[in-house]
Amino acid sequence: MTDCLIRKSGRAGLITLNRPKALNALTWDMCLEIEAAFDRWATDADVDIILIDGAGERAFCSGGDIADMYASGQSGDLSYGRNFWRDEYRLNAKMANFAKPVVSFLHGFTMGGGVGVGCHAHHRIVCENSQIAMPECGIGLVPDVGGSLLLANAPGFTGTYLGLTGDRMDASDSIFAGFADHFVPQDQWDQLKQTLTDTADINCITVTPAPPARLADWQAEIDRAFNATTLAEIYRALTETPALQHAKKLMDRNSPLAMGAAIVTITAARETGTIEAALGMEYRFTHRAVAQSDFIEGIRAAIIDRDRAPKWKHRDWRDLTPAEITEMTSPLGKDALNLSGASS
Repeated sequence: MTDCLIRKSGRAGLITLNRPKALNALTWDMCLEIEAAFDRWATDADVDIILIDGAGERAFCSGGDIADMYASGQSGDLSYGRNFWRDEYRLNAKMANFAKPVVSFLHGFTMGGGVGVGCHAHHRIVCENSQIAMPECGIGLVPDVGGSLLLANAPGFTGTYLGLTGDRMDASDSIFAGFADHFVPQDQWDQLKQTLTDTADINCITVTPAPPARLADWQAEIDRAFNATTLAEIYRALTETPALQHAKKLMDRNSPLAMGAAIVTITAARETGTIEAALGMEYRFTHRAVAQSDFIEGIRAAIIDRDRAPKWKHRDWRDLTPAEITEMTSPLGKDALNLSGASS
């Protein structure tokens, strides 16, 4: 059984992520298959719209399949992760810039690499059980797959909050933060997909009002604490309020190095405003991640030993220096991300 179900029906190109037992975690091969489909359909007169969904009940896509990155990193192979990220980021850029409408159906978990496949669509649909997050700092990485741009475009400094904490957004929060567009009850999805397939008319999307967003209630507190350029400034601003103590609890679990660098990448995306620049900045960190960051230790703690007790390079934010962040986010020179290459 293939990990991606790619087919045409009616006026639509259809992509279903098909690893339900693995929560549809995205593999390198899946990235290349999806990219190839987009390349074909870009000039296919029979395809007027693309629909993307995930098999099973639990997840659209829980993230990238990082077990192979751990194995390659342990063996000293730095090229595997770098090439995977290069190809994945090229896909993210193509999806964000695609000329035909792309509709994603984001049920259950949509995290990390799943955000890269689902949240650069033009019409992003969520439902009652949607949970969207960028939890990369929890495994020693920065929010990537173009996520830094999505975070940068969130209201106020909500994106910095979400990037550093990895907090999960429900449907209302994800619409508020700009990671989704439409709330449609899941029992209406099959009919909506069929109508979109038959007509390619995005105006058929009937939206149900979502409940009030928790993040909207927290906005003022988030902006006061996360409007900062360093991790130290943010930590010092985490006062004894429920919202900010929730943030501190989540941040205390994460890699200080990754959080410090995430501030830099999100800030840069806020200034440049393009998917290409955001991916290039993220790649500065991910290119170095296996050799120089907490990434391998983060994977070990999360999915290899599953002890949830990573031993980060820094005890906490007080041990982190500006030079260490610069080392992870400085230009790569000849190794800079090139999005123009053909599929591997």
